[in-house]
Amino acid sequence: MHTCPGGDRDSTHSGDVDYAELLPSLFELKAGNFYIALAGEKDRDRVLRVIRQHMKADQRVFVGVVAPIDPRVETPEEIRDRVLEASQYIPVGQLGTTDDCGFSPFSDDTSTSRDTAFAKIRARVLGTALASEILGGS
Repeated sequence: MHTCPGGDRDSTHSGDVDYAELLPSLFELKAGNFYIALAGEKDRDRVLRVIRQHMKADQRVFVGVVAPIDPRVETPEEIRDRVLEASQYIPVGQLGTTDDCGFSPFSDDTSTSRDTAFAKIRARVLGTALASEILGGS
């Protein structure tokens, strides 16, 4: 299950929907993996508290650590810090990383260049590995 405020053509068309209203019912779904956009979230701590309160023991949460609609490429250290932040709320065995909304929601969206997309993906992989080292390789 994936949720985000939108990322097509650099819009955030559903950003007015509060995660605190959405996530409790989302985690009631019989799904194992949840992909939740967080990199572009203004108050990640608040959303992570909601996730912790409502996620089930058999669910895995992939938190967004890269904002595809932001043209700036995140550093691996920023990604590491976002993963470590999430690990304070989500058990490491249930935690994964993802991009907020992917890099090509629609084939006609060219707002993010291929080079930028791959640089952001590379930063996510490296930053997640840095966090994994700190968290004990989980």
